[in-house]
Amino acid sequence: MDFKSSDTIPGPRTEDHLPHTAQAAVKIVIVGGFGVGKTTMVGSVSEIRPLTTEETMTQAGIGVDDNYGSESKTATTVAMDFGRISITDQLVLYLFGTPGQERFWFLWNGLFEGALGAVVLIDTRRLEVSFDVMGRLEERGVPFVVAVNSFPDGPRYPIEELRTALDLSPEIPIIECDARRRASSRDVLMTLMRFLHSLAMSGALT
Repeated sequence: MDFKSSDTIPGPRTEDHLPHTAQAAVKIVIVGGFGVGKTTMVGSVSEIRPLTTEETMTQAGIGVDDNYGSESKTATTVAMDFGRISITDQLVLYLFGTPGQERFWFLWNGLFEGALGAVVLIDTRRLEVSFDVMGRLEERGVPFVVAVNSFPDGPRYPIEELRTALDLSPEIPIIECDARRRASSRDVLMTLMRFLHSLAMSGALT
C-alpha cells in the first residue's frame, strides 16, 4: 500500500488558521430533530470549510427515523458537524452540530461536554421533537436559545405563541431565523452570546 509523504499532502488553507488575535474560544452546540437545518446553519455561518459526517440514508432508517417534512432528504449527519466563526477579533466560537436522527442521540452527551451554550433549532411542522431536545439540555445544565428555522411549507406562528407551546421560561430567547443565510445564523449566535453574558453577569452561569 502506498502512502503519501507529508510534503505531498496539502496543509491547511490560510483562512483555516485561527486568527492570531484570538484570546478565547467557546464551544457551542447546535441541536434539534432530524432535518431542522443544523448542518445548513453550521455551513452557512462557518468561516472555515465545515467538517461534516453526513452519510447516505439507508433502509435502516425506515420505520425508525421520523423524516416528516424532510422526505426528500438523502443524507444525514451520523456523528457531528463542525465549524468556526470569529465573533470578534478576540472571541472565537467552535460550532458542533449534533446528529438529528434519534438512533444517534446517544452521541449527544459527548458533544455537550464542555459546551458553554446551545442553539435549539426547531421546525414548526414537528414541534413535539423539541421537548426531548430541550429536556436533554436542561438535564445537562446547558443554557440555550431557541431558533425557529423558516421552511417554505412550514406553518407560521407568532413568537409568543411558540414560547407558550414550547413551555419556555420568559428569560429564554426565542427568535426566527433562516439557517441558509449567514447573517441570520450569525444573529442567532449573537443572541446566544448576549444571553450567556446576561447569565454570567447575574451569577446564573456556572
